[in-house]
Amino acid sequence: MSLIRGAIGGVVGFAAGALLIVSIRVGTGHDAWEVESVTAGAWMFALVGWVLGVGVWRYWAGPWFGRPERTYDITGWRRYLAFDTDHKVIGIQYLVTFLAMFFMAGLFAMLMRWELFSPGEGVLDAGLYNSIMSLHGTMMVFVAVAGTIGSFGNYVVPIMIGADDMAFPKLNALSYWLVPPVLVALTTSFILGGYDTGWTGYAPLSVKSDVGGLFFNLAFFTLGLSSIVGAINFVATIVTMRAPGMGWFRMPIFVWAIFVTAILALLFTQFIALAMLMVILDRTAGMVFFDPASGGQPLLYQHIFWFYSHPAVYIMILPALGITLEMVSHFSRKPLFAYRWAVGGFLGIMGLSSMVWAHHMFTSGMPDALRKPFMVSTEIISIPTGLIFLSAVGTLWLGRIRFTVPMLFALGVLFNFLIGGITGVFLADVPVDVQLQDTYFVVAHFHYVILGGGIFGLFGGIYYWFPKMTGRMMSARLGKVHFWWMMVGFNATFLPMFTLGMDGMNRRIADYTPNLADGNRIVSLGGFFLGTSFVVFLFNFIKSWTSGPPAPPNPWGARTLEWQTASPPPHENFDVPPVVLGDPYGYGEPDSVHAVFPAPDGGPVEEASR
Repeated sequence: MSLIRGAIGGVVGFAAGALLIVSIRVGTGHDAWEVESVTAGAWMFALVGWVLGVGVWRYWAGPWFGRPERTYDITGWRRYLAFDTDHKVIGIQYLVTFLAMFFMAGLFAMLMRWELFSPGEGVLDAGLYNSIMSLHGTMMVFVAVAGTIGSFGNYVVPIMIGADDMAFPKLNALSYWLVPPVLVALTTSFILGGYDTGWTGYAPLSVKSDVGGLFFNLAFFTLGLSSIVGAINFVATIVTMRAPGMGWFRMPIFVWAIFVTAILALLFTQFIALAMLMVILDRTAGMVFFDPASGGQPLLYQHIFWFYSHPAVYIMILPALGITLEMVSHFSRKPLFAYRWAVGGFLGIMGLSSMVWAHHMFTSGMPDALRKPFMVSTEIISIPTGLIFLSAVGTLWLGRIRFTVPMLFALGVLFNFLIGGITGVFLADVPVDVQLQDTYFVVAHFHYVILGGGIFGLFGGIYYWFPKMTGRMMSARLGKVHFWWMMVGFNATFLPMFTLGMDGMNRRIADYTPNLADGNRIVSLGGFFLGTSFVVFLFNFIKSWTSGPPAPPNPWGARTLEWQTASPPPHENFDVPPVVLGDPYGYGEPDSVHAVFPAPDGGPVEEASR
């Protein structure tokens, strides 16, 4: 079995790497065993052993060395536990993996709110609280960064553009199989004492943390590798594999969102990987990048981190906005309003995202001469974001809206993201940010953008594309219960945080003064209510996948190409490659056709849905 071979390969690789590092240390006159140096080096060998064992050797590298090329003969549910190059299998692998990570992170959030229900030390001491908080934040960021693009990007983008697979199928599989070691590293980090630096991992604290902090750095570095590999594949696929007739402005808006997101990931992920590598070298090789006593610069880490991490905010939210625009058009039965302006909004965000990072550092001693341009650039980026929002609202205007479960989540994204975006403009202003930095106001703003926007969009995408991915329908009744339960719980949790932040409640602390107790109890009760909403989703998800009613090929009456094939699609996605003729959102327009399917024998063509 692939997982067993991968685990064996990882263990063998770790042992071989450890032996090699120890030998090098002995040969260069150093102590044989230095736990962090040996661990960091061995981890890289373990990664190689893992990917070789899980399938890279059998289905990819082996033939380079004269071994016979193997075919993918695994069928049924076991495909999802194997190195499979089908983009649809990989999409489901990503979805299930990141849903599992999401639920684990949610349990950590429940523990945090339990501790913060009342002032004073409760079930968690400060050190354990900080480790759980760090693990919660890291896992949720990983879900937000890679969950949507990994799952729906992989599953539906090739079908949306009329392709039979991704440009580099084996590279696509590799990008996924770099993710399980991330979970191993995070788990190991917690077992070995955790890391109390938060998901930002600020140096020099992260340099001096226990060995668990090293595994946090290794996890971030490994996910960065996966993200870069995946981004290369998305860009290549969208640029080179679109169906005949699908020009740039005939692409579905979700494809544009994934395209821009992939470029952002390709451009900026290398910086966070560099930051993690520098911390690892500080810990293991005696470097002093961030040690002020030896001439290092602690703020250098923050600059590098946020130069990636603010563009990463758009990596988290843009796919969700793309999903939202898809659903708003389909369920309003209207052409997407200001389609080209929305595309311009995505491209504008991509262009401006590298010019806003330093607003996270207004309280770090930054000179006023730098504060002002970063304040202005951060406010300006709200303009392309507003164009996307305008496209959604304009499409809804006078539309024949169908309040399906996916549409409810799309409307939830618009409502929550509006609050997150407006409060972000507040934080862009230096006088306001100086007062509210590192308070719960920032926590509320961040969660309204990422959870209220990105994760609501992820769930909307699940309800929307679940019939396509599984061939079964999810329960609409349970889906509506899940939405309203989640919506009420989310706002009950995070809306009071704005007030708490203005009252002086600091983030990333395990205790607080008694005058903030009432607000924290409200937040905790809202958090518990929010957490239980996901039980409804999990029940609906599992029950529908195993015994839900069969789904027709196009249950929503949508026009985009993924709905013009079977549910689930065949291996090659289409029996006949499509030819694109027009707008994917031409609802209500006479004689509007998005695509046709030419008959192989030259007979009459078959039109896609109007």
